[in-house]
Amino acid sequence: MATEIHPTAVVDPSVKLGVDVRIGPYVVVEADTVIGDGSYVESFAVIKRYTEMGKNNHIHPNAVIGGEPQHVAYQDEKTFTRLGDNNTVRECVTIHRGTVQGDGETVVGSNCMLMAYSHVAHDCRLGDNVILANSVNLAGHVQIGNHVIVSGISAVQQHVRIGDYAFLGGASGYNLDVPPYMLAHGVRGKLSGLNIIGLKRHGFTSETCKMLKRAYKTIFCSGQTKEKALAQVEAEIQGVPEVDTLVAFIRESRGVAPDTRQKSGQCQDDE
Repeated sequence: MATEIHPTAVVDPSVKLGVDVRIGPYVVVEADTVIGDGSYVESFAVIKRYTEMGKNNHIHPNAVIGGEPQHVAYQDEKTFTRLGDNNTVRECVTIHRGTVQGDGETVVGSNCMLMAYSHVAHDCRLGDNVILANSVNLAGHVQIGNHVIVSGISAVQQHVRIGDYAFLGGASGYNLDVPPYMLAHGVRGKLSGLNIIGLKRHGFTSETCKMLKRAYKTIFCSGQTKEKALAQVEAEIQGVPEVDTLVAFIRESRGVAPDTRQKSGQCQDDE
């Protein structure tokens, strides 16, 4: 199928369109943008300057991709928004490009779904297979790993990191990092154990889940200092890459969300 541009769309002559691209009614595509093969931009969507997207992206009506950052220091510098392949961006989603104060780019990986009214602010970086449910709001510089789900009406504060395979509950606020493989929820989001269902769905073995659970209890529920708990995990659980990833994430973090029962010294049973 040849590329199709609706006669009411406004597409700058400098735009680089792949093959089999469809541009719907009243779409605006600004200069210096790239839209990859097989992508579909539906009616009234706006693709702003310096946006680059890969193949087979589906942009639904009234989404705005690559808008100027909501940053008081932004002075119309040349910064970017980059999307990978096979992403679904639903109605009224907003994704803002990066800033020179940050990485200079906002990045969404591949195979992601951004549901209606979700917002990705400047300098955010999303991995692959990420789902943002309706009305999720990511502040600037947020980093989200692969295979993460953020449930609806949730907000993530600036510079927070969310690790791979985490599941964040809805109507919650996250102001501290959520390590990989975890469940979190709450007005001030706290951990509530491992994302066991999600891990099993993604093929994690029972032994790996068991070792992650053991590491979790040592780190969050033993009452030890962070350094002592991490050292104990490293000494007692070796040869499990996922545990190594968990430990490395926590060591690099500026602050990790606590377990809901951390103060009581109890742990949730994640069987």
